[in-house]
Amino acid sequence: MNFRYKTENKLFLILGTAFIFLQSCSIVFAQSDSTAKISLNKEHALLSSAGLQDVIQYAIKNQPIIQQSIIDERITESQVRSKLADWYPQINFNYNLQHNFLLQTSIIGGNPVRFGVNNVSAAQFALNQQIFNKDVLLANRTKKDVQLQASQNTLNNKTDLAVNVSKAFYDVLATTQQIQVSTEDILRIERSLKDATNQYKAGITDKIDYKRATISLNNTKAARKSNEEILKAKMQYLKALMGYPLDKDFDIVYDSLQMEREILIDTLQNADFKSRIEYQILSTQRRLLEANVLYNKWSYLPTVALNGAYNLNFQNNAFIDLYGRNYPNSFAAITLALPLYQGGKRKANLNTAEWQLKRVDLDIKSLQLNVNSEYTSAIANYKSSLANLLAQKENVDLAREVYDVIQLQYKSGIKTYLEVITSETDLRLARINYSNALYQVLANKIDVQKALGQLNY
Repeated sequence: MNFRYKTENKLFLILGTAFIFLQSCSIVFAQSDSTAKISLNKEHALLSSAGLQDVIQYAIKNQPIIQQSIIDERITESQVRSKLADWYPQINFNYNLQHNFLLQTSIIGGNPVRFGVNNVSAAQFALNQQIFNKDVLLANRTKKDVQLQASQNTLNNKTDLAVNVSKAFYDVLATTQQIQVSTEDILRIERSLKDATNQYKAGITDKIDYKRATISLNNTKAARKSNEEILKAKMQYLKALMGYPLDKDFDIVYDSLQMEREILIDTLQNADFKSRIEYQILSTQRRLLEANVLYNKWSYLPTVALNGAYNLNFQNNAFIDLYGRNYPNSFAAITLALPLYQGGKRKANLNTAEWQLKRVDLDIKSLQLNVNSEYTSAIANYKSSLANLLAQKENVDLAREVYDVIQLQYKSGIKTYLEVITSETDLRLARINYSNALYQVLANKIDVQKALGQLNY
C-alpha cells in the first residue's frame, strides 16, 4: 500500500507541475499581448502648430496604414518564431483513465477467454526531434529575409505617405496664400472705393468709378469665400492623411523665404533604380523565391526525426488499487519518411517556383525602365515649374510697380479708374500665380527626390 501511495503522489506531482507550467505560460503570453495592445493604442499628443516636417512625423506615427504595416511586422516576427519552434525538441504529455464495463473475449482452443482488467490508466511523456525537415529548414533559411521584407513594406508605405502629405501640405499653403492675397486686395479695394465715392460726391468723377470698385470688391470677397470653403476640404484631406482627429484643428507654420531657398536641386544627377525601395523589396522577394526553389528540390529528400517515449501503465480490477502497481515501457526510434510517387506533384511545384523566379527578374527589369521614365518626367516637370516660378516672380515686381504708378496717376486725374482696376487684377493674379508656382516647384522637387530614391523615413 505504501508503494501505491508513493506512485499516486508521484503521478499527481507530475500532473500538478505540468498544469502550473501551462498556466504560467498562458499568463506570460496574456501579459505580453496586453502590453502590445497598450503600446499600439497609445495616443499621440495633438498639434497646436506644425511645419511640414512636424506634419510628416505626426502622419508616420498615427496614420492607420503605417500602424498596420508595423503590426504586420510584429505578425511576421511571431510567425517566424512559430516556424522555428518546430526545430526545437517537441515534448508532449498524455494521460488516460479507462474503465472497461465488458472485457474483450477471444476463443482459444474452443474456450472463451477474457483479456485485460477492469481499470486501466496510462501516462506518456513523448519526445520528437526533427533532424531533417524541409519546412523547418526553409523557415531557418529565410527568417531574416521574411522579416526584412516586412520592414521594407513599412518603409515603402512611409515614403508614399510622406510624398502625399507633403503635396497636400503645399496645396493647403497655396489656398491659404490665395486667401491672404484676397484679404489684402479687399483692404486695398475698399480704400479705392472710398476714394472713388468721395470723388463722385465732390463732382470730380461720375458714379461709374465707384460702381466698378464695388463690383471688384464683391468679386474679390466671393473669391475669398470660395477659397475659404475649399481650404476646409483640403485641411480635412490633410488631416485624414495624417491620421489626425478630424474634429481638432492646428495651425500651419511656414517660412516663405526658407521655402524659396529650398527649391533648388541638382538636376545633373542620374537615377539609380537600385536606390529605390521598390528595388530593395523585389531583391528580397527574389531571394525568398530562390529559397522556395531550393525548398521544392528538398521535397525529393526524406524527412528524418528522432522519437522517444516513456509510458506509465497502471492496470487493476479494483479501482482503489489501480495505481498500486506500474507496468512501464519506453522506446527510442529514428523515423525516415520518403514519398516515392506523388503523381508528378513535386516536379510541377518545382517548375512553378522556377517560373516565379524568372517572373520577378522581369519585374526588376520593368522597374529599371519605369524608374528612368519616372525620373525623366519628374525632372522635366521640375525644370518647367522652376522656369515658371522665375517668370512669375518677375511679374509680381512688375505688376506691383505698374499698380503703384497708375494709382498715383489716377489720384492726379491722369488715368481712369478702369486702369486702376486692371492693374489691381494684374497684381492679384501675379501674386497668386507666384505662390502657386512656388508650391508646384516644391511638389515637383519631391517627385524628383522620390524618383532618385532619396526620401527615407
